[in-house]
Amino acid sequence: MSRALRPVAVVLVLLLGACADRGGDAGTPGPAADGPGRLVLQVEYVGGLVTPETLAARLPLVSVYSDGRVLAEGPQIAIYPSPALPNVLEWQLGADAVDAVVDRAIAAGVTGTGDLGSPPIADAPATRFTLVTEEGSAVREVQALFELPDASGLTPEQQTTRGELMGLLDVLTAPEGPLGAEGPEPYRPDAVAAVVTAAAEPEPELVQPEVPWPGPALPGEPLEERLGLSCVVARGAEAAAVLEAAAGANALTPWLAGDGGRWALTLRPLLPHETGCADLSGQ
Repeated sequence: MSRALRPVAVVLVLLLGACADRGGDAGTPGPAADGPGRLVLQVEYVGGLVTPETLAARLPLVSVYSDGRVLAEGPQIAIYPSPALPNVLEWQLGADAVDAVVDRAIAAGVTGTGDLGSPPIADAPATRFTLVTEEGSAVREVQALFELPDASGLTPEQQTTRGELMGLLDVLTAPEGPLGAEGPEPYRPDAVAAVVTAAAEPEPELVQPEVPWPGPALPGEPLEERLGLSCVVARGAEAAAVLEAAAGANALTPWLAGDGGRWALTLRPLLPHETGCADLSGQ
């Protein structure tokens, strides 16, 4: 059996990620767990200068699963306001290609522990790589991976490893090339989360028509109370209704609740390993 098909439970990623050294940390192996939908590799932004609702609803750059699925956000249409839903795409890898992803991640330095430097760039997000196999997990975080200035002060070794990690991400976000993935197809989620804030009055030229909200009662459960954020998750038939309504909405659409309240929603499809609002990063 391939090592990529027996990753430890995703909760181990969260526990190790919380305590891992910035340079990466190899965890002790957890119980082997076969089955579809196990997270093998994920790359995501952490932090950065964005609004709280954008931060909470931010999608990972790419997620690879043990059953061969690869999910990444595809190109977005260049209009303002942007569509209400992100353009999440899905590819399908063969079993050998999943092993190849694990090998590429290791070769690129995801399991490494060396210092990758901290370029003097304010407000840039870090890029976090998380690899999970039957041997354990590794988390490596890179500051300002894509915003590197000419005078970065990094050593040649640091620059080389950063280049390898960037190359890994290039492969993962276009897996139909070197990895031979089938697709992409639009991702159809089983559940859709909504990060909820009070609707503000837009500029007169940007006023949008209200859209009735077909999901769970708003505003839902607190997500970041000090920031005025809450969250709901639509599942099953409600998720299908939300996806249909969102197809004609945009980022500035005021959503009308059943009690007449008006809310601003940032919609976020849940990924296969996610279960609810607690999985939204807020990082």
